Parts: sequence; C-alpha cells; structure tokens
Amino acid sequence: MTISTDDLGFFHVIAGAPSLAEAARRLNVTPPAVTQRLRALEARVGVKLIERTSRGLSLTDEGELVASEGALIIGAIDDLSERLASRTSQVRGHLRVAAPYGFGRRYVAPIVQEFSKKHPAVSATLELSDSPIRQMTESWDIIVHIGSLPESDRLVTTLAPNQRILCASPTYLEHHPPILKPDDLAAHRCLALRENNEDVTLWRFVHPKQGNATVRVKPCMSSNDGEIVRDWALAGLGLMVRSEWDVADDLAGGRLQAVLPRWSSPQADVVALLHTRQGRSGRTNAFLQALRESLSSPFWRQEEL
Repeated sequence: MTISTDDLGFFHVIAGAPSLAEAARRLNVTPPAVTQRLRALEARVGVKLIERTSRGLSLTDEGELVASEGALIIGAIDDLSERLASRTSQVRGHLRVAAPYGFGRRYVAPIVQEFSKKHPAVSATLELSDSPIRQMTESWDIIVHIGSLPESDRLVTTLAPNQRILCASPTYLEHHPPILKPDDLAAHRCLALRENNEDVTLWRFVHPKQGNATVRVKPCMSSNDGEIVRDWALAGLGLMVRSEWDVADDLAGGRLQAVLPRWSSPQADVVALLHTRQGRSGRTNAFLQALRESLSSPFWRQEEL
C-alpha cells in the first residue's frame, strides 16, 4: 500500500468539502473523475474512507485518520519548503486565497495574477463565493471579506475603506414617490443581495442627528451575485444597498443616484482574515503586502484624496 502526497492533497480537499460535486469544483475536475480517483485510493488502502449520507459526506474512522495525519504531513512539507525558501529569499509554496465573487473577480484576481508573475515558484488557488468566511475552517492562507464578521480566532486587518450606499437609477426615482426618510422604503421596490448569511431584508441606517433607523423591506428581487443586483438597479427595477467599490463609477457617471445621503448604512471595510503571525507562511506575508499595496489608494476613494 502506497499513499503519495498527491493522494493526501486530494483527500484533504474531499474531507473539507460538503459533497463530491463541490470537491470536484475545487479540484477543477469532473465529479466522475473525483469518484473514480476516490475509489482507486480506497482500493489501494483497503478500507472505505468516505460514507455518503443524506446530509452529505461523512468520514469513516479510517478517513478521519487519513485526513488528520495527512494534514500534518502536508503542513510539514509546506513548512520544509518555507524553511528552505527562507535560505534563498525565494517565495514559494501553494497560496490559498478566498474572496467574495464580485470584489474577488475585479480586484483580487488581478493581484493574484501579478503576484504569480513576480513569484513563479508559487502556485495559487483563488476560491470565489458569496460567503468566503465559510472557508475559515479550511486551510486558506488569506480570506478577503467585506461586511460583518462572526467570532473567529483569525487576525483581521483592514485593506481598504468601503461604505455601503443606498441608491437607484434616476429613471426609477423619477417614476416613484420621493424618499425622505428610511420608513418610506417600505412602499418601494427593493433589490436584495444575499451574502455572508446576513439578513438581507433588514436595512440599517444612522443619521448624525436623528440616530439609528431599521427598516424591514420586502425584496421584489434578490440574488447572491452583486453584479446581477447592480444591473437590475441600473435597469430601473428598484433600490439597492451596495458597496461603493461596486457603484462608484455609476454614481460618478449619473447612472445611479444616492438616496438618503445623510442616512449612512453600516461601514463594510475590505478586510483580510489571517492566521496568527507565528503560523503564517512567507508567501502569505508577501501576498498580504501585495494586497495592501494594490488597495492602499482604492479608486472609489480617489476623488476624496
């Protein structure tokens, strides 16, 4: 019986995925390919490693052993690579980054691209989702996040300021009743973005003199993709609360208009979630620096600088 480091890496992904289909997506292969490779691995070791249940995947006792011991071996190999790289001042190893769909596609992906060019000895995985904080239990080096944070033992560092803005197209505002206070939103078409497991129907605002206001809206349309929600707003289908990084251009170009500008939505800075400094690799520190340099003067705030 022989188990390679490739086998351990493969099984590590399966052990951290809710289903074989999701494991296949993370491995960039087809589900049948994952099933076939898993069966071949189980045949080689002579025991069953995974049980499929109505709730998803469940590790057998032997699977738990392979997953836990495999993680230690993979960690030891990565640590050895780091220690060798430190003697040559070369950044190397496998970088794992998780980020939100829209922001990750527009900003994080180009940073990963440039980082890969600068450090050819580094391989990289960028995982985009509507809730990257769900990846906190997995072995991601950096999780880029926007919005409220759950309790976590990870360190949090701010990468860029970001405000959420209530806005709509001029066409929508022209053909609907005026909005003078948050309570008026109850009579309007509202567009909701489902992300980070937040309550998307509860919109919160604060006024410098009038204090806090909370409105329970009834979304006429919702999606877990911010680009889709923005397109709906641009088409005049309703109001939305969206991050300024996503709507700054449209606001400046007059395609969207801020509503209730004196009533602010909660701050939603762009942050990075990290392991403790002692457990952080050189490639993680290097990529964190790349993120900070790229986002230190975000374009959505450049007019204010």
